Amino acid sequence: MVIKIKVEFLGGLDVISSSIREHKVVLPFEEGEATMKEAIKFICDNIITDPKDIPVFIEDDSVRPGILVLINDTDWELEGMEDYVVESGDVLTFTSTLHGG
Repeated sequence: MVIKIKVEFLGGLDVISSSIREHKVVLPFEEGEATMKEAIKFICDNIITDPKDIPVFIEDDSVRPGILVLINDTDWELEGMEDYVVESGDVLTFTSTLHGG
């Protein structure tokens, strides 16, 4: 069985995914086997359209500072960050807090 989640890019971060804000994602893992680390790698490999945009999203093997990460509307720091075990139905939201002006 696969893991079905929703991934959202907000705060202008959707530019790294062809300006699409919401993605229905099927992770090729069994329930209980995928952590946020695997989900983020999947996002980089399959949703970010231009590999040159990966540094906008990732720094030092984690989500860049300045990007708020929510798991089901809860700050991922409260959920274990990269070690959180992703489940079907989860909503992963990435919001840029850095805006030009």
